[in-house]
Amino acid sequence: MKNKTYIVSIAGFDPSSGAGITSDIKTFEAHGLYGLSVCTAVTVQNDISFKNCVWIDEAIIVHQIETLFERFPISVVKIGIIQSWETLLVVVDTLLALNPDIKIIVDPILKASAGFDFHTASNLKILENVLEKCYFITPNYNEIQGLFPTKNIEETIEFISEKTNIYLKGGHRNDTKGLDEIYHSGIVQINLQPGVESVFEKHGSGCVLAAALASNLAKDIALEDACRNAKRYTEQFLNSTDSLLGIHNYTTNDW
Repeated sequence: MKNKTYIVSIAGFDPSSGAGITSDIKTFEAHGLYGLSVCTAVTVQNDISFKNCVWIDEAIIVHQIETLFERFPISVVKIGIIQSWETLLVVVDTLLALNPDIKIIVDPILKASAGFDFHTASNLKILENVLEKCYFITPNYNEIQGLFPTKNIEETIEFISEKTNIYLKGGHRNDTKGLDEIYHSGIVQINLQPGVESVFEKHGSGCVLAAALASNLAKDIALEDACRNAKRYTEQFLNSTDSLLGIHNYTTNDW
């Protein structure tokens, strides 16, 4: 394990393993990485029903992170559900204090696919601070419209892209479904067309894409190629079964 690349998921626990930290770990390992995890919430759910969310205390989250960094070299982190923007900022600042060069991929989950609201945009100044410190944000069309309610989607994209890179997932868009948009380096836009004609809906597909993007970045793959690889992996995952829970294609690696 000396030459293994480590990557961290900071997210909630989903008992169905379709989303959250267990889904992220599957995705990491499918990319040949060793996945570490920090739990931010314990949810009561399956693939079709969300019943409850118990948030982990902020101090415990930080302690988990610090303990992992005591032992493992970590260059990329993927963050899922967090109780508030305030807690997210504490997490981000903790990560940067431990590794100033760390790449933080934030998947801004505002609502579960079953309809449970995790949190809404409250202190937008704190959210702006977070955006300036992370490397990528990976919202879908519903999420990006909920981040800054007073702005339209074009204004929101322009505002965020001045602060960080955006992978805008197109699975929820009304037009050209499945068309993803990448905004990076403040000036570059790339459209990623669907690589398949149709897909089967999956619980946790947004988590998988963000984790796949983080995995590619952890493997030092160039940004645009990392985005293309993440989309291709997610499409394969979506079509791995015709049910709401997918299968990850594992690769053979030397440990």
